[in-house]
Amino acid sequence: MGTRTERLHGTLTSWDDDRGFGFITAARGTDKTFVHIKAFPSRPTRPHLGEALTFEVEQAANGKNQATRVHPAGQRMPSPARRPAARPTSRPSSRRSSRAAQYLPILLFVIGYLVVNALWPIPLWVAGIYLATSLICFLVYAADKSAATAKRWRASEATLLFWGVVGGWPGAIVAQQTLRHKTQKASFRSVFWFTVIVNLTAFAVFATPAFSLFAEWTTRPPF
Repeated sequence: MGTRTERLHGTLTSWDDDRGFGFITAARGTDKTFVHIKAFPSRPTRPHLGEALTFEVEQAANGKNQATRVHPAGQRMPSPARRPAARPTSRPSSRRSSRAAQYLPILLFVIGYLVVNALWPIPLWVAGIYLATSLICFLVYAADKSAATAKRWRASEATLLFWGVVGGWPGAIVAQQTLRHKTQKASFRSVFWFTVIVNLTAFAVFATPAFSLFAEWTTRPPF
């Protein structure tokens, strides 16, 4: 790493929250400096476009300049002697366990599918639908991730949710975890898991005798 320069002022003019990086445009001039989420101090809110910042510039291992020690403009900088100790980072094993837990719904669904199929055989085309829509859903997520990086036209959230609710949600989970896409936006995550519940409810109703029993009950004479 190179030697730090003087402290500069600028504005966050580009930010990809899914990937955790963006660019700061200096107040003097039009130069843009790369900034990673790790350069920001711990705080309850995420960086946002238009935020006024102060920062230092250093040379990264790849030879390019990047922002470091980034703080909101007007915030008093802690002196080196009183700078709070860095928080211990989570262990790699903990992160791996947390990511593995995200795949648990897929495992439980596969187990449940096999149990239901053993009791009430399910047509083979049902499994084919889940596999096909999961593959399509993964590809749509990948295309949207690529478009977000290149700042091209992106797939709508409604499109992503549609492919999930019709059976592609296992592929969506795999895409979210492997591509690190759509994992930060709380509103999208809430609607996504609601669509998963809708799909699983429909599966439970039509793949088990529940629907036929309900239909029989509704056609019975009242007395």
